[in-house]
Amino acid sequence: MTKLWGGRFTKQAEEWVDAFGASIPFDQLLVQEDLEGSLAHVSMLAEQEIITGEEAAKITDGLKQLQKKAENGELEYKVENEDIHLNIEKHLIDLIGPVGGKLHTGRSRNDQVATDMHLYVKKQTQEVLTKIHNLQTALVEQAAENVETLIPGYTHLQRAQPVSFAHHLLAYFEMLARDFDRFQDSLKRTNISPLGAGALAGTTFPIDRQKSAESLGFESVYSNSLDAVSDRDFVLEFLSNSSTLMMHLSRFAEELILWSSEEFSFVELDDTFATGSSIMPQKKNPDMAELVRGKTGRVYGSLFSLLTMLKGLPLAYNKDMQEDKEGIFDTVETVKGSLDIFAGMVETMKVQTETMKTAVQSDFSNATELADYLATKGMPFREAHEVVGKLVLQCIDKGIYLLDLPFDNYKEASSLFAEDIYEVLQPETLVARRNSEGGTGFKQVEQAVEYAKEHLKETKE
Repeated sequence: MTKLWGGRFTKQAEEWVDAFGASIPFDQLLVQEDLEGSLAHVSMLAEQEIITGEEAAKITDGLKQLQKKAENGELEYKVENEDIHLNIEKHLIDLIGPVGGKLHTGRSRNDQVATDMHLYVKKQTQEVLTKIHNLQTALVEQAAENVETLIPGYTHLQRAQPVSFAHHLLAYFEMLARDFDRFQDSLKRTNISPLGAGALAGTTFPIDRQKSAESLGFESVYSNSLDAVSDRDFVLEFLSNSSTLMMHLSRFAEELILWSSEEFSFVELDDTFATGSSIMPQKKNPDMAELVRGKTGRVYGSLFSLLTMLKGLPLAYNKDMQEDKEGIFDTVETVKGSLDIFAGMVETMKVQTETMKTAVQSDFSNATELADYLATKGMPFREAHEVVGKLVLQCIDKGIYLLDLPFDNYKEASSLFAEDIYEVLQPETLVARRNSEGGTGFKQVEQAVEYAKEHLKETKE
């Protein structure tokens, strides 16, 4: 079969060479974007009188027929037609005749594929924003119900200080808020039209790039034709933002995996997001959280792959750039799926409040409060730190905790201790007193929940 570009060639490539060079096995995902770009382009060609109104109407009708077929899964894609652009052009010519070939007037596959990718990334970014918002909503709903639920706070995975469970959840809300901002900001650099840049140097036809950009919902056009066809920064930015987002989800996944273990038993994940063992009947494995943690690596890989591919490319378009697609297609599905899984896990997880309460009463996470107590009474904090450290050591030797230590031991350690020390050491008191801005104090957390609810309303609009 003669290629649509085959006039200069005297021999056909072998099938295995065609298969190696073809992108249609994966870039068929761009079919709707390709058709949208073509509809905008043909409309502009007619308006500029580059083709006749009759020709434009015939081409437009053909493209819309192909849209319906694509929606119904009725389009057949062939490797010998290489990519989505030539497959669509071939279908169009077969459908309406040689006039279909006029669609390609004033454009190249180079600006065509760049346009498709801009449309695709723009659409997927908006979908990711919606899914981030959904996960944030689930976090806020759980937080609102657990303001006064206490959980051990950790540093180095060692018990540090008790915190409100809502405060812990809202830390992930804040991470996701930054992710949301990054994706939203990236739209400024995605929402630009390369259509009309041609192969690399523009075109001699009197096209109107602003018109086609407006038809496609782009805010502006590239001001340099070389940059227009060779820029993949917007793809890199999506992959970079996705990598940061997946890192946040992976951290959260790790905590859910720990919390749902028998050793912690802080939460129980819904059966929908767990699996059993083929040999051990008692098992309930947090497989969905583990998969999110594992899939983070493939998103990182897509980012690094594209960075490596682009680093040595001269201007303008090179065939290497075909390798931008599979990574982002995979990343889109991974990120959207991970966000959906997480929203479901957070929304349905059961918080084991009594287990958490027992945990914060069975450790030395109130030791800092004891040092602060002495410091507020005038003892230098470093001296107070040493006094409390020795009290903790006494408790360890006796197999008890600070709340169990007799008052005589406190008085022996420092005359500054009074009977109110046992109230001060209660976990609820510890948390409530940490009322500094952004702290885990209940009043601060209640304000943070309300702020988060307002933030969600604003970002939804």
